Amino acid sequence: MHIRATSRKFMQTMLTSQRKKAILDALKHNGQVLATELSARFGVSEDTVRRDLRELAAEGLLQRVHGGALPASPAIAPFARRQDMESDAKRRIARRAADMIAPGQVVIVDGGTTSALLVRQLPDNLRATIVTHSPSVAVALAEHASVDVVLIGGKLYKHSIVTVGAAAVEAMSHIHADIYFMGVTGVHPTAGLTTGDFEEAHIKRALAARAAETVVLASAAKLNAASAYRIGGIELAQTVIVEDSTDAKLTEPIEKAGITVLRA
Repeated sequence: MHIRATSRKFMQTMLTSQRKKAILDALKHNGQVLATELSARFGVSEDTVRRDLRELAAEGLLQRVHGGALPASPAIAPFARRQDMESDAKRRIARRAADMIAPGQVVIVDGGTTSALLVRQLPDNLRATIVTHSPSVAVALAEHASVDVVLIGGKLYKHSIVTVGAAAVEAMSHIHADIYFMGVTGVHPTAGLTTGDFEEAHIKRALAARAAETVVLASAAKLNAASAYRIGGIELAQTVIVEDSTDAKLTEPIEKAGITVLRA
């Protein structure tokens, strides 16, 4: 009896691991999975599927949403680790973004590793005003002689090295900017623009409301992915900058939503 029970437990564990692998494969291929469809496919209850999804989400392998799951963004790693991720692609995206800034403009630059690269690409003779809630971005501009820097204060969110909170939101209400360069951890046609922190999502919405144009900086890993907190629908952005090698299947849904996709 003990041998049979052990065998059944082993088979159940094996089947669970197989289901999880199949879920991740389907997620990679289709861009999303639905609990009802997985339940019918595997011949198990929706409760069993939801348990699988919970466990995969706890491992950071997917992002649960109502009714199913989406690919999880890898861009929720700590700031220091993200500095080394996709550095070449981020540098090209940053350079393309910097080229959009015209003399005399007021520009909001978000926090994050791509934004830090962006401000290092600015021409030495550019005269503009950069508004940021990122101390890292502000410090990177400290020696730029002709760029005025407005640093928004508040509580420091250490994951992204940006300020958040009521004081930051109040300070933003006095700004009218030409462009806002937004950093996100996920860009998805239905889940929208997402990030990994509740307060940071609120700050990004507030910044987008203060700019005539919102430009999202998105490496390929962030496309068709989602994080826990929604900044807004994908239509919150007017432009998305991606790396030149990005698969057209990832950008087509964005363009269908009426958003300009620039390749860098």
